[in-house]
Amino acid sequence: MKKLLWVAGALVVVAGVGFWARPVCYFNEAMYVREFCSGVESRTVQVAGHRVHYLAEGPGDGPVVVLVHGLGGRAEDWLNLAPYLVRAGYRVYLPDLPGFGRSEQPADFSYSIHDQAEAVVGFLDALGLKQVDLGGWSMGGGIVQHVAFRHAERVRRLILFDSVGVYELPRWDVRLFMPHTPAELEQLDALLYPHPPWVPGFIARDILRVSRQRDWITRRALDTMGTGQDATDNMLTQFKMPVLIVWGAADRIVPLEQGETMHRLVPQSELVVTFGCGHMAPVQCTAMIGPKVVEFVKR
Repeated sequence: MKKLLWVAGALVVVAGVGFWARPVCYFNEAMYVREFCSGVESRTVQVAGHRVHYLAEGPGDGPVVVLVHGLGGRAEDWLNLAPYLVRAGYRVYLPDLPGFGRSEQPADFSYSIHDQAEAVVGFLDALGLKQVDLGGWSMGGGIVQHVAFRHAERVRRLILFDSVGVYELPRWDVRLFMPHTPAELEQLDALLYPHPPWVPGFIARDILRVSRQRDWITRRALDTMGTGQDATDNMLTQFKMPVLIVWGAADRIVPLEQGETMHRLVPQSELVVTFGCGHMAPVQCTAMIGPKVVEFVKR
């Protein structure tokens, strides 16, 4: 018994030290276990020769919704919103864009909105999805606008969440998307959340470690976005499909004025503003957003 207790104590110490050193890894593994236990499918597919990871949930014969995350995001960013669609009978696909989440990080990829849009089309092709309801958040919103413009026949309805697209230079330092210090991480959180969460020092340190590993991907994406070459001002006026625009009123990354501009440029669009929410509205304000999204796709 003493030996068993000693072994158990040693395992607890090892686990504690591991959590202190790499908390992000522990959080990720716990999340993957929860996904598995709740029936979320984790799969991969080849797109243009690169491995793309995705999550899928909902009935296999249900109408399809595809949701595309933003810069620095991943498929799991949608796990609060997806259940609303699943309960309504939809099959929901959540891809990790090339370079993000559990997808491959090809060195020869531009990570521009234009090329990520082609990757999304390749994802649809690989799964045999001829026509879908397509949604995108932040940079993902710009990506799905490009898909809807160049492949309008593939998109039944378009949903934009706090989306880039309208050409306007950011009013904040874009280098904060590549934080290197705890202070910069705090500044980024203050932009993302109206009420930023408190992050313990050892967790902030590990978040910064992970961020540094993908700095080169973020930099490539930001460099192309900064040129305005992927702006969608002229595309928006030509959309014919129904468009839902969802925005956090307190968004400091992509201010509400840009959502209002999109709404004016797309006459058949509907604008839903969630007050008290910022750029992370699809995660933090799902109770307000989920029913609106379901109502829209059911029309």
